[in-house]
Amino acid sequence: MTNKFIPLAVPNFSGNELEYVTKVIKEEWVSTGGAEIQNLEETIAKYLGVEVAAAVQSGTAGLHLAMLQAGVKPNDEVIVPTLTFIAAVNPVKYCYAEPVFMDCDDYLCLDVDKVRDFCKNECDFIDGQLINKKTLRHIKAIVAVHIFGNMVKMKPLMELAKKYNLKVIEDATEALGTYEKTTGKYAGTIGDFGVYSFNGNKIITTGGGGMVVAKKPEDVKHIKHLSTQAKDDVVYFVHSEIGYNYRMTNLQAALGLAQFEQLEKFVEAKTNNYKKYTDRGLNLLPFDASIRSNHWFYSYVCENSQKRDDLIKYMTENKIQTRPIWKLIHTLKPYESCQTYKIEKALYYYDRIVNIPSSTNLTMEDIERVAKTIKEFC
Repeated sequence: MTNKFIPLAVPNFSGNELEYVTKVIKEEWVSTGGAEIQNLEETIAKYLGVEVAAAVQSGTAGLHLAMLQAGVKPNDEVIVPTLTFIAAVNPVKYCYAEPVFMDCDDYLCLDVDKVRDFCKNECDFIDGQLINKKTLRHIKAIVAVHIFGNMVKMKPLMELAKKYNLKVIEDATEALGTYEKTTGKYAGTIGDFGVYSFNGNKIITTGGGGMVVAKKPEDVKHIKHLSTQAKDDVVYFVHSEIGYNYRMTNLQAALGLAQFEQLEKFVEAKTNNYKKYTDRGLNLLPFDASIRSNHWFYSYVCENSQKRDDLIKYMTENKIQTRPIWKLIHTLKPYESCQTYKIEKALYYYDRIVNIPSSTNLTMEDIERVAKTIKEFC
């Protein structure tokens, strides 16, 4: 076997990327105006089965705008998972609100049962508002992060949100292409808002960038307005509210269109590569059988928590990139004083998960080498 470096997750530019990007460069439409932005919005909306979509600068920007549109205001509270990338939580603070941290389930997604218990036992529902007994703050929304291509249990979550008048923001930044088998509904299209990311390591990429969808088309239209500095008059620079420079560029959109043409091929490759790993005896965290997952990221589970860091070091020595799962958000300095509720499984998985190479262009030789190296260590 060769001893080349195997990265964790890299983009796959095997389609029309160069052709489409070259075209917009030649046309000189490379900034936040241009036809390809609208083309990408319409393409993603059609794929997801929604009426409209708004292209934005990043998944983080999309989450911020969704939170603003959901009505999250200073001193409100938002229920969030602790096991996630910090970008899912920071927009709560951008709105000058406060997060309340929840545990994960065995698919690493938000534990809906514990959210239900928290709402029932730790809150009062008064005049249509869920009030946290401890802080006396109004809980306005829930951020449901679909981790690594799995999905939060959306049916009970939506029932809970309806009962307590909560907005649901789906962070589907890792789950484009994932859908429920029973309903056919895509991750990101079930809650009040859905946000996708096209960062360099996502299943399709625009280099940066993201997309926002919502149940109400008028919400998406207002988000698009906010993303372009809330400009009411493009000639005389009239602005009636505070906006943001959150718009995707035409150059990025052109790249995204070429990537989208290969989305289903990428899902198939990731699914097949996951199976090849498990066929070679690797103890990978399973994906929920009730969904068609995009299998974005693979999670090797160390039986002994003491071996996690040693395994990462060993893989690095063998030129294979791996990483631990994110440090739990409630333990980070900006959030260590925030309220938490019965966090148990997240602590268990944090100590044991190692993400292994999951690029769509992995070769059989790559997969065999990764599996062999892990087995050698264990």
